[in-house]
Amino acid sequence: MTRPSACYGLNGLILGISTERSELWQDFDRMLGSLRIEEPVAPDFRLEITETDTLDETPNGSLVFDGEVPEDGPCRMIEDGGIVHLVFPGRQTVAINGGEGWAELRISTGTKAAWTPSMLVLDAALDAGGQHMLHTAGLTLPDRDAVVLVHAPSGTGKTTTSLALATQGFGLCSDDAMILNVASGKVVAWGLPRAVKIHRKTAEMIPQVAPCLGQTWDRNGEQPVSLERLGGIIRVENASARPVAALLHLARSADGQTRLVAMARTDAMVALAVDNVRTGMTGLLPMQKRRLATIAGLVNAVPTFQLEVGGRPADAAALIRATLD
Repeated sequence: MTRPSACYGLNGLILGISTERSELWQDFDRMLGSLRIEEPVAPDFRLEITETDTLDETPNGSLVFDGEVPEDGPCRMIEDGGIVHLVFPGRQTVAINGGEGWAELRISTGTKAAWTPSMLVLDAALDAGGQHMLHTAGLTLPDRDAVVLVHAPSGTGKTTTSLALATQGFGLCSDDAMILNVASGKVVAWGLPRAVKIHRKTAEMIPQVAPCLGQTWDRNGEQPVSLERLGGIIRVENASARPVAALLHLARSADGQTRLVAMARTDAMVALAVDNVRTGMTGLLPMQKRRLATIAGLVNAVPTFQLEVGGRPADAAALIRATLD
């Protein structure tokens, strides 16, 4: 592979990306721009991106997945020994060898790059360093450099709850994607530093975010807001790894009251696994097994709660502080 065009520091692991045109790695720069390393450095995991007129859409191996991917359309995943292939017909392919620390992304000339391969490569790079990205929000406690993780499936209120807590003195690490590392025996986490998508309903419930918003909403009723802009009204944390103080599973309150109640570790693990661990036609891939082990390490190491949020999400702030203090 050629010398990396860009390198990013992922808390102990360096991802290097090589490509002829900078436009081809802009998806990564939008996610990881604040983690860019400017000085020359040897990467631990390498990604090479190439534009081509011909794609190899029939790699050898066992079919793991064949179906539609949200936002990106038809997709096939094939496993061949230590290599995982992802094929978006007529658009792009990616081959990933996590054991050897490399990935090759091929994009058909003139087509729009899919988002899913970029996330799969990032997952593989993190996995190579013993880290795993989980679909959770993360916030630091007001008076401690420790993180509470807030988990819920998409559309359940993670962003609204996260921003509500941030208006009460909590620090925002991420509203949607936290990177966990349990390898050392101490659970630490850091937030993927990407823009926050704020929904119209969130803006109505948390008027403090109004200065950060524009007039244009997408077809989902959302608009992305950069962490820099949010930093003008709330505390936005950097991407340093911090100890995890608790795991909170978000749920809607049946009676409109906000409360924090203990949650069995097995229930917390199941809820987190269902939303974060993918099974294919051949069962769990090795990386998914390691992600499941990370989830098990998390729920065994920290207290687990169910956070039932009512009409005033900000009320959760005092409950969390009192419980964890």
